[in-house]
Amino acid sequence: MEDRLKELVKQVEFRQEELIQLLERLIQYKTPAPPARNTEEAQQFIASFLEEKGFSIDKWDVYPGDPNVVGVLKGVRTNQYKSLIVNGHMDVAEVDEDENWNSDPFLPIVQDGVVIGRGAADMKGGMAGALFAIQLLHESGIHLPGDLIFQSVIGEEVGEAGTLECCRRGYTADFAVVVDTSDLHIQGQGGVITGWITVKSKRTYHDATRREMIYPGGKLFGASAIEKMTKVIQGLQELERHWAVMKSYPGYPAGTNTINPAVIEGGRHAAFIADECRLWITVHFYPNETYEQVTKEIEDHIQSVANADPWLRENPPVFEWGGSSMIEDRGEIFPSLEVDADHPAVHTLMDAHKSILNQQAIVDVSPTVTDGGWFGDAGIPAAIYGPGKLQHAHAINEEISVEQLAQYTKSILTFIYKWCHTAK
Repeated sequence: MEDRLKELVKQVEFRQEELIQLLERLIQYKTPAPPARNTEEAQQFIASFLEEKGFSIDKWDVYPGDPNVVGVLKGVRTNQYKSLIVNGHMDVAEVDEDENWNSDPFLPIVQDGVVIGRGAADMKGGMAGALFAIQLLHESGIHLPGDLIFQSVIGEEVGEAGTLECCRRGYTADFAVVVDTSDLHIQGQGGVITGWITVKSKRTYHDATRREMIYPGGKLFGASAIEKMTKVIQGLQELERHWAVMKSYPGYPAGTNTINPAVIEGGRHAAFIADECRLWITVHFYPNETYEQVTKEIEDHIQSVANADPWLRENPPVFEWGGSSMIEDRGEIFPSLEVDADHPAVHTLMDAHKSILNQQAIVDVSPTVTDGGWFGDAGIPAAIYGPGKLQHAHAINEEISVEQLAQYTKSILTFIYKWCHTAK
């Protein structure tokens, strides 16, 4: 490790109180989602912070009151050295007024070696560590050869995919690190997609006609959409069991790929035969699968179920997949992310981790989802690497270890320095 980098790593120890204060400041911005539309002030702080460190700033509203911020620090030899995206989300999990916090969730406290406050683990700790690393690099006068892009995005907690908007805006790099909660593991992830399945009758019937639909000789070609939806649900359960038997992925318990019938809506009122029924499902899939692939498998299977039923064959289920927001349109997509353990950036990150913690980095898969999948979807190699334990994320009295936060800051500082000094 170069002497200048060694000195910077030491500075994290000497200035640990500043690091904690930066995290405390981020927590004090009330950015829970839902309700969302509340990140403007926090994002302006990020924009000003980066601008002071020499970054050019791109700030735009994804939703009113919820802007993305992207800072770009051009490398001094940008065409010859590797570029890096550091990505994190500014929104945090919602806080219910009935939750029994020991103190105000947005007035952080430090006690017994941890920082307590909403977002400490998920993921303002990761944001603070990466920002403090940038501050140390700037103050040292180090000019990175490769480009460094810092993305502070919105909407991760409610599927609004601020990261996707960054990709659509054209931001790319040779590698991206998502500083979300991973307990300092280097992680990929499976994916999640929600969908609506609708069964709808072409005609509406009075409830007194039910006998003609279900008893011999009635001769009325009609059915309750609610009852027919039970066949769809049974078909989904059969496919889920088939996946559990036939599919697997290293690091995941068998059967992690699930199809959850989460919400059902149907019928008008008691005087009608239900002419429409809608089922909201949540589908989890493995890192080596895409949401396009699994949704096609579901549609093909349910269409086969429908073809075996005379009424469903004439009134086939309709599918709507994904969405841009759990708040706006009750839908979301989190693409999967498969980490290439042989990628040079992953090796550089592993080496940075080992140089700080004196132990091998663990490369595995996250049991949850992050925005990291959008980089994989955009063809940008990426990994999740951040401080904090998943058991503390979203929890009452959410916390992060000060020791781990400092370790992470040293490690991400080392990684940024080394990767942006890697020749293309």
